[in-house]
Amino acid sequence: MQTWQQKREWMYGSRMLLNRSQPIATLSPNLFSSGRFVFFTGKGGVGKTSLACAVSVSLAESGRRVLLISTDPASNLQDVFGREVGTTPSPIPEAPNLEVVNIDPEAAATEYRKAALAPYVGLLPESVLANMEEQLSGSCTLEVAAFDRFTRYLAETEMISHYDHLIFDTAPTGHTLRLLQLPAAWSSFLESNTHGASCLGPLSGLQQRHDMYRNALTNLGDPALTTLVLVSRPEEVALAEALRSGGELAELGIRNQVFVLNGLLNESSDPLAHALYERQQSALRKYAAALEERRVYGLPLKAFNLVGLDHLRGLFQSNGGASPANLPFPPHAQSWEALLDDLVQTGKRIVFTMGKGGVGKTTLAVALAQGLRRRGLPVLLTTTDPANHLEHFIGETTGVEVFPIDEQAELERYREEVLARAREMGATDLSVVEEDLRSPCIQEIAVFRAFAEVVHRSRDKVVVIDTAPTGHTLLLLDTTLSHQRQIAGSSAEVPESVRRLLPQLRDSSITEVIIVTLPEPTPVFEASRLRADLDRAGIPARWWVVNKCLYPIPTQDAILRSRQAAETVWVQKVIEQSGGQTVVIPYENP
Repeated sequence: MQTWQQKREWMYGSRMLLNRSQPIATLSPNLFSSGRFVFFTGKGGVGKTSLACAVSVSLAESGRRVLLISTDPASNLQDVFGREVGTTPSPIPEAPNLEVVNIDPEAAATEYRKAALAPYVGLLPESVLANMEEQLSGSCTLEVAAFDRFTRYLAETEMISHYDHLIFDTAPTGHTLRLLQLPAAWSSFLESNTHGASCLGPLSGLQQRHDMYRNALTNLGDPALTTLVLVSRPEEVALAEALRSGGELAELGIRNQVFVLNGLLNESSDPLAHALYERQQSALRKYAAALEERRVYGLPLKAFNLVGLDHLRGLFQSNGGASPANLPFPPHAQSWEALLDDLVQTGKRIVFTMGKGGVGKTTLAVALAQGLRRRGLPVLLTTTDPANHLEHFIGETTGVEVFPIDEQAELERYREEVLARAREMGATDLSVVEEDLRSPCIQEIAVFRAFAEVVHRSRDKVVVIDTAPTGHTLLLLDTTLSHQRQIAGSSAEVPESVRRLLPQLRDSSITEVIIVTLPEPTPVFEASRLRADLDRAGIPARWWVVNKCLYPIPTQDAILRSRQAAETVWVQKVIEQSGGQTVVIPYENP
């Protein structure tokens, strides 16, 4: 093994990176030509979907049979390929040998309920069937059903035998860690289950599922079969998350890992390009020792957005498409201070930042909390994101109460409360209650209740909530009532905070959702779908923030100017959709 001194010079192309002598290898799709399962994960916005799609297209066009699977509740495959992507595998005509599919939790739950009830139709009274269906209507079933579908693609021989490669485009890290932990969690739960029923379904199919989950766990841990690709931008928060999640997944037995540094810049004399390059270098130097022990590959920043087959093919080609474009007339937007003034004047007590992963929701939530505190308001800052990026901003929250939701602590607290309530009600056999509380689904209920309790504190503080990426957040909001039913059906008492949650979220006089996006097609498409979903749920969302905009900053760099010209088109679309209630944030913290 080479020493640190021998590896000190690290070149990207012809440019120096981290002062190391050996060039970092440019990522090639051929790296994945031998394994069957490839997972792309990382912080939101680092390019997981683009990279998964580009690798899938390349392998398919080399003659391999490929299935690309999105496990993200807010999948963007339809935006990248420019066509609807359903819940069953469907071909991409322009890319022979490639099929794509979305794992839709709602559709999977509907199918799951039908399959669970089918053996009893005609054998049990309608009233009993209705009760069974009610038991399977909770948020727990959403998680289990989506996970059940995921394991089919990972462990069901009949399914996977049709393909040479199954490539998984996953949700941002926190949600993916949860998904990849479930094979072990459910396998362990079923081994210890003695009463034959759980949220997996009443009485039937447990052993069959146990075998499938066990096979999934085996396949995940087999380095000849499974490769985990941790995608990161050369930025501190993204690198920290990739390294941390890589360690956690290694503990689960998924050790065949590849790190991809996406969007690398070459050194430049242009002030903006040079500043961005130096920022990347600073982040890479900070984590140089940790990266030294990893298999690391790089990809340069492209001049174009990775939407459409031509651009996907271009990801692995030399940089093209850059031209010193003339910028269109900059769109007119509102100021950050105008947004803060509006929140104060309208008396908002609950403020969410929502959007696609990687758009800067956490940074903006911290800035909102700071701005409201400077205006004299008491502020509580929290997050519903399992990845909990608030820990990186604690030093910037002076005067603001920070209350991250600790999932494990909330789980233990909830378990203790349920057991105490069961004892009060005179339960004679606590073993059944204790067994149910070992179900992996209980964590979702516990975290939901903690979220409701934090929102309830808006009585005496302004609560600013940094949310998980779009899909996970919508699942949380969409299943509010089912969480309430689940808690009501358990031995735990339903708190006032849970009963009041949905009415509070729908009250436009106290709640404001700020939709955060980037000046790029995929984040804007997802933000538009988010706005429509919020409208259907009756949850108010007036303000939009377009974050990390390059176009307000002068540059002569050809790649950056090409990206700037494209940005103005998407900013204008957001301004039109928001009715002018849009703030543009340059590529700096607000």
